[in-house]
Amino acid sequence: MTLRLTSQTATPWTTPASYWPVLTAATAELDPPYGVISAQALAHNAFEMLRRANGTTIRVASKSVRVRGVIDAVLALPGYAGVLAYTLPEAIWLATGDGEHAGIPDVVVGYPSVDSAAIRRLASEPQLAARITLMVDSLEQLDLIDAVLPPSGRETIRLCLELDASWNAGVLGHLGTWRSPVFTVDQARSLAEKIVARPGFSLVGMMAYEGQIAGLVNDPGNRARGTLVRWIQKRSAGELADRRAEAVAAVRRLAELEFVNGGGTGSLESTSAEDAVTEIAAGSGLFGPHLFDHYRHFSPAPAAAFALSVVRKPKPDMATLLGGGWVASGPPAADRLPLVAWPEGTAMVAREMAGEVQTPLTGAAAARLLVGDRVWLRHTKAGELSEHLNEFAIVDGDQVTDMLPTYRGEGRVFL
Repeated sequence: MTLRLTSQTATPWTTPASYWPVLTAATAELDPPYGVISAQALAHNAFEMLRRANGTTIRVASKSVRVRGVIDAVLALPGYAGVLAYTLPEAIWLATGDGEHAGIPDVVVGYPSVDSAAIRRLASEPQLAARITLMVDSLEQLDLIDAVLPPSGRETIRLCLELDASWNAGVLGHLGTWRSPVFTVDQARSLAEKIVARPGFSLVGMMAYEGQIAGLVNDPGNRARGTLVRWIQKRSAGELADRRAEAVAAVRRLAELEFVNGGGTGSLESTSAEDAVTEIAAGSGLFGPHLFDHYRHFSPAPAAAFALSVVRKPKPDMATLLGGGWVASGPPAADRLPLVAWPEGTAMVAREMAGEVQTPLTGAAAARLLVGDRVWLRHTKAGELSEHLNEFAIVDGDQVTDMLPTYRGEGRVFL
């Protein structure tokens, strides 16, 4: 069965006391641990992202999904086009397709690749070379490609030049992710000139990811911190809009760019307001992990979650789950841990927290849990949940309508 997403008006997740028990009942025949995607919540998130993008095309960030069936369903919606992959082997797999999935004709690799075997395959197959675009920010990356296969013995390689989108904020210093060394308009122009002059390459795109806007929560529960973050994001967005527009204009004078990519789930509004940007890469907002509970300007539905079993009661007022230590990447802190979504009124034990083999819970709700009960948790980061599961149960209404394999379930682990 193919997953199809349709516009939604109901929002059952806003009433947790009914939303989570319905998921429990629908999946009663499954044994934990298992993952669930609510088709209704996923569709709500997909259409809400389109609304927030205000007509700008959204390229699906695959690292935030890692479920081919979900990627296909989202790409079937008008307003979504292309994939931003995270490795070249993944891009090759997506672009090639198989008997069940058609090859995706437009895949941009979001990070530079030094995978010589994958580069060789890309450079040797005309269809892949026409469908996949590599990310670059230095001539050394081009040198590496030439060393794998010289221009005379390969297909032309499509390239996207990455502009650093961070903000150098004076006293606050560098704000954003450490990505490309290309920051200024002159640096972008200079690198573009050298790329255009190199045989065997075609400069077709530009990208700039403003992580300090798209990936930084701006309503964290601390009033002072929230005010500071929103001030940073507003100032950074203004600086970036001007610099990006100038850099894109400079590069366009040298190459016919097919796309200019920017932003992410958290910056759909501000990035889509820039005339220089033709598309936005986003994916986390589709699943709505709990990290995204703390933005002021949008609130995605908890579309993806996982269930664990209560296996012991060390004390009458405690309940211990089997497993739970699915900790997210990033700065080690409490917000990297899974969040117990249901039942409400539980807390992890400070000296154990989410453990590799067990996660004890305390609180009033923990006292009511019995051996064999299911507890629902949400991961901090969207696509990383897929690395722990072979498949997701798709729940539509009150029943499981399909089981969709993750990348891992299809035998694919790319990073």
